[in-house]
Amino acid sequence: MLRAKPGSGTNKERHVLRLLALAAALAATSAAASDLPRFSRFAYEGQSQEQATALPGQYRNPIVSGYYPDPSVTRVGDDYYLVLSSFAHFPGLPIFRSKDLVNWTQIGNAIDRPGQLDFTGKRTSEAVFAPDISYHGGTFYIANTCVGCGGNFVITAKDPAGPWSDPTWLPFEGIDPSIHWEGDRAYIVNNRAPAEPPRYDGHRAIWIQEFDWRTGKMVGESTQLVNGGVDITKKPVWIEGPHILRRGGWYYLTAAEGGTSVNHSQVVLRSRTLRGPYAAFAGNPILTQRDLDPTRPNPITSAGHAKLVQTQNGDWWATFLAVRPYAGDYYNIGRETFLLPVTWRDGWPIILPKGKAIPFVAPKPGLPAQPRAALPTSGDFAYADEFDGTRLGLAWIGVRTPKTRLYRLDGGDLVLNSGARLGDLSGVPGFVARRQQHHRATMSTTVRFTPDKDGDRAGLAAMQSDRNYLFFGVTRLEGQACVALYASEDGKERLIATAPLATSAPVTLTIRTDGGTMAFLYAESGASKTLKSDLDARFLSTKTATGFVGTLVGPYTWLSS
Repeated sequence: MLRAKPGSGTNKERHVLRLLALAAALAATSAAASDLPRFSRFAYEGQSQEQATALPGQYRNPIVSGYYPDPSVTRVGDDYYLVLSSFAHFPGLPIFRSKDLVNWTQIGNAIDRPGQLDFTGKRTSEAVFAPDISYHGGTFYIANTCVGCGGNFVITAKDPAGPWSDPTWLPFEGIDPSIHWEGDRAYIVNNRAPAEPPRYDGHRAIWIQEFDWRTGKMVGESTQLVNGGVDITKKPVWIEGPHILRRGGWYYLTAAEGGTSVNHSQVVLRSRTLRGPYAAFAGNPILTQRDLDPTRPNPITSAGHAKLVQTQNGDWWATFLAVRPYAGDYYNIGRETFLLPVTWRDGWPIILPKGKAIPFVAPKPGLPAQPRAALPTSGDFAYADEFDGTRLGLAWIGVRTPKTRLYRLDGGDLVLNSGARLGDLSGVPGFVARRQQHHRATMSTTVRFTPDKDGDRAGLAAMQSDRNYLFFGVTRLEGQACVALYASEDGKERLIATAPLATSAPVTLTIRTDGGTMAFLYAESGASKTLKSDLDARFLSTKTATGFVGTLVGPYTWLSS
């Protein structure tokens, strides 16, 4: 072997040494890459817990199942576009397109570059809240808030599929900005602190200010439109998600009120002038489920955060969020997107009369028929990702903004790099996932992995938050390769079950979930076994884990250094 002291040796010897060092580095990198877990195929099959059949001419609610909350819809010609919250998941702000308001296809993610927003250190229910999408003069606009990472901003795109611009930051506090277009002028309306000391917890206000869209600057004075909510003497809480529309000589301000849980609702006020004063509708709320029997079978609850859109035929519809709990107020799949027609009565919009339950099946909008999407978003459906492309599809997401590449697709396999451990806010886990979209679902993958050290992990993770998650897969304990199930509740991880693996053959992992219960099956060399059949999975519910997101399930890798 050639050796050289500092400053000695010929140029040829030094060149050879550099080549040898490069070759060694490449060999080490190649060996490390070859040792990474390889995942073959991810399959999903989901069934709704409620029994509902859509006949010809009808549609199913929700129109976008699972963790797709805070829907904002806009129409351009005969195309409809929907953008939804994604919080600290990346890529973020998924965008869907439809021609009938019922069948939706994802066309992009507005936040898809690490340089746009940085979610480092953010918990899963922080970052991007409640986006609003609008269109003006050939350009699409999204107004949004990055909680804990910059505040309010606007991004733009000529094509809603992207690319979207870097943020233009806005100099006001609060959340949920939306843009109201008045001819060639724009105004931003959003939730801010009231123009007085707050009278109670949850006392907020709705403000409006002009936005110079050409320069990206706020101009003129800010005007408070709503203080507290419909009736401040009743101490209404969390007035938010405001939108303004103009119809018949009136400006209508709609907003959510009551918080995003079971007291959620949608209210409306109106004024002859844009800056008010606004008078509340005597029949408020125009949408809620809080006055219904909570013990009714298959309830839909927590409805609100609506946005109205007018079709090319002149009809009005509303997209809004609601949830389908499996018991009490437990739900693991997050808040979902629903659709209902809007009826105008005596100059006021009504989404749903008081005391009426949101229907699972309803007549379709009077729009041109559109076939069901290749990847459905509503009802019962199944899909499989064979990992045979060059990149993961638009529905795959991770946790926080990656600084390095997390994966590669190789010969029908997903090769997943190690990252931070689940729950480590300082990093990005080696985790790519899909939303669990049904309470009754089966999710599976096959992993090839030989752990080198105790604690190394590769398998499926189900994650609701940084403190509430589970891992099911291959690991090594006391020198023995095994399949194991770990669960973390409130940041306290515990080993639930384990079984030794007889060979280093690929292992097929399957998670079956039914409401608040999960079962875990594995197969090696063709023999299928159950590791755990009745795990209480309510720790993955919003009621237990808190926050605003739903459960993600997908391949996960963690290798000790």
